[in-house]
Amino acid sequence: MQRREFITLLGGTAAGWPLAAHAQRPAMPVIGFLRSTPAAPFAHLLPAFREGLNEEGLVEDHNVAIEQRYADNRPDRLPELADDLVRRKVSVIVGNGAAATAARAATATIPIVFVTGDDPVRSGLVVSLGRPGGNLTGVTFFGLANLTSKRLEMLHELVPKAEVIAVLIDPTYAGSEADLPIVEAAASALGLRTLATRVRSEGEFDAAFAGFVQAGARAVLVSGSPFFTSQRWSLVALSARYALPAMYPQRDYVAAGGLISHAASFTGAYRQAGVYAGRILKGARVSELPVLQPTTFELAVNLKTAKAFGLPMPPSILLRADEVIE
Repeated sequence: MQRREFITLLGGTAAGWPLAAHAQRPAMPVIGFLRSTPAAPFAHLLPAFREGLNEEGLVEDHNVAIEQRYADNRPDRLPELADDLVRRKVSVIVGNGAAATAARAATATIPIVFVTGDDPVRSGLVVSLGRPGGNLTGVTFFGLANLTSKRLEMLHELVPKAEVIAVLIDPTYAGSEADLPIVEAAASALGLRTLATRVRSEGEFDAAFAGFVQAGARAVLVSGSPFFTSQRWSLVALSARYALPAMYPQRDYVAAGGLISHAASFTGAYRQAGVYAGRILKGARVSELPVLQPTTFELAVNLKTAKAFGLPMPPSILLRADEVIE
């Protein structure tokens, strides 16, 4: 063989090496990130989720990919979105309660990690918290009844002259409905009356607040709900317009100008979901990962909003606050 022919042959072989190496490289696992809400109001959850993945040695676009899907508060879109993720053969699906329910109907084999305020046993997502079985596990806010009672107690402390407390309920979200008997029992213990109103769409918010004022309510307790949280700016604005101080279920409301919130950390829950997704990708069996409850809690207050309401912030609340916005 002549020297020129040998160099040509060698060059052709070497050019093929990167392609062969690429063909042999294992496919990057894909996580489907599915929520029933719009994307924008919950953009802060993804960095928390990525942080959890990072703890397990997984970095987006390096050794794992994330496919995001959002139903924009249209539950009827969730089955289609879940089916799309299944067709794409994602390795894990992560979603809120409604999204996890849709994903469960779409697949019995792909692992699903949920973050929900509903009771995952009652809703049929898992058979038990300790040993969930099947292909689902995750994080639940359900069972934090003491937290719900404390919200009412602090609202009463802020507005001691309020004899009627309005309660805003999302009837499409079981976790929101589950709060009501807890609130009613706590209110009765304090000698207060409650006025519950169920709201299914943004267009019903104004009438609900007008009804609260007409019925003599002096404060509002907003129940947990993905829909409500996605509409937090509207709810905070209505609280100010109708001069009804409100207690909220997430610090995001306080950051948007709301008065006060006491809640388990939403971002902390999604970080935990990221850890679980990472463990599953590394070989952990879903059925042996117990459903978790959040370990981080946040009390946030907005002093500027308190001043606008003419409310002095009790030192007992300020001393316990994790975040004070001035």
